[in-house]
Amino acid sequence: MSGGLYYEEFTVGDTFRHQPGRTITEADNLLFSVMTMNPQPLHLDAEFSRQSNYGQRLVNSLFTLGLLVGLSVSDTTLGTTVANLGFENIRFPRPVFIGDTLYAETEVVAKRESRSHPEWGIVTFRHIGKNQRGEIVVECIRTAMMKRIEPAT
Repeated sequence: MSGGLYYEEFTVGDTFRHQPGRTITEADNLLFSVMTMNPQPLHLDAEFSRQSNYGQRLVNSLFTLGLLVGLSVSDTTLGTTVANLGFENIRFPRPVFIGDTLYAETEVVAKRESRSHPEWGIVTFRHIGKNQRGEIVVECIRTAMMKRIEPAT
């Protein structure tokens, strides 16, 4: 049984506050950066980063984005998503540091039936990630193809 919702179960305006949050570790940042071939010293080099504007290493922003979406899966799309169709308006208004805890919220901002695949529907989500101080550190709009309970006829 899936934990996610089907297309018909979403209503525009639905809001989810996902639990639990996730504290970002040095290992998370290091592994993600090297696995994605990103040698940016702001993510990897403590001495280099001490001389930067922030005085410490920054968490890789693509890890932050991935974690934001990942935190939303169990409440929204676990086992019911067909594919992500796109991300837009991705913003990182504040830096994320090792040791910060990310909390996620999701709002359903649009939905429509798929014209090319009547067995699926398209749902657009607004994801917001906040740190332990309640400051927004990441947000995006994600459009996903979702399974339907019963295909349209």
